[in-house]
Amino acid sequence: MLFASVHPKAPHGEYPANSEKLLQALDFGLQRETPLLNPQILLKMASSSSKIRAFELQSKSKQDLLEQLHELKTELSSLRVQKIAGGSASKLTKINTVRKSIARVLTVINQKQRQNLREFYKKSKYTPLDLRYKKTRAIRRRLSEKEASAITVKQHKKNIHFPARKIALKA
Repeated sequence: MLFASVHPKAPHGEYPANSEKLLQALDFGLQRETPLLNPQILLKMASSSSKIRAFELQSKSKQDLLEQLHELKTELSSLRVQKIAGGSASKLTKINTVRKSIARVLTVINQKQRQNLREFYKKSKYTPLDLRYKKTRAIRRRLSEKEASAITVKQHKKNIHFPARKIALKA
């Protein structure tokens, strides 16, 4: 639903007027490019046998993430072939870690994409339905704090001219 129309009443599949900027936001165009400086982390990431950590993936670009995803998927398919061929037990247990690593990479890609889309739609009047906060139906429909605290001019004048009486009790 990321490509859904901005306005809830508009026809589905319609792109906003500035679709180039939207596509740039989807492509992580707004994110910073910071290389990993720690050599131990680089060595860990180079060996696919170790468990992938989400915080290490946060600093990667979209292209790097997609490459890593492709590598993990090919590794998973080769592990599944080895499983059928009767591979060792260590290879069979590795399938689970590779599956979880794929899920982590996909999660980071999705998080970055949604974060950039939120940044993109921050200034616009309408945001896509899937980027809006969920809460509950009742909370979404209730009055805002400003609307709830609004009073009429007549009531405001009453409050000013006839304030609540303060009574002091003798102990």
